[in-house]
Amino acid sequence: MLTAPALALALTPALADAPEGAEPAGVFTIAGVPFWAVYLAAFGIVLVRAQATYWAGRGVARGTARSGRVTDALSRPRAVAVIDRVNRWGPPAVTLSFFTVGVQTLVNLSAGYLRMPFGRYLVALLAGCAVWAGIWTTVGTAAVNGAIAVGLRHPVTLVAVGAGAVALVAWVAYRLTRRADAPSDV
Repeated sequence: MLTAPALALALTPALADAPEGAEPAGVFTIAGVPFWAVYLAAFGIVLVRAQATYWAGRGVARGTARSGRVTDALSRPRAVAVIDRVNRWGPPAVTLSFFTVGVQTLVNLSAGYLRMPFGRYLVALLAGCAVWAGIWTTVGTAAVNGAIAVGLRHPVTLVAVGAGAVALVAWVAYRLTRRADAPSDV
């Protein structure tokens, strides 16, 4: 059975190459940079990116507010009810969107477009950024370090896994486009 230290040595070349008596780099480091520094960098990156998306949504809302059609559509009772619901329940959606890939951009853009109050948005955003940075700092760096270790020790395996991932994405894209192009029975 493989022990935790042996697994860490197998997954992280930096651990195996650490000089005698030196503090070895851990699995959750990138090029020896400590966990907290990687976490803060990830937190800062996602904070700036999400804020930019939110403010882009606000800008689009401001630009389309001059259009009579958009103003009329957003002033209808049903639209007003939806916007009220987003303002009330949107902050949890903002936080939860950081557990996903691809949805968070849409949620942040929508929050800006629907003019979610900034205070509520900011609290939800900070919680979401903390979650996102935690996930990517642990799972992400472990995956990157594992891929580097596999690539250094078994490059053919890494190429095969990468080719398999590309083939899977291509197959899914092909199936989705065929489904979209198929005539509907309705």
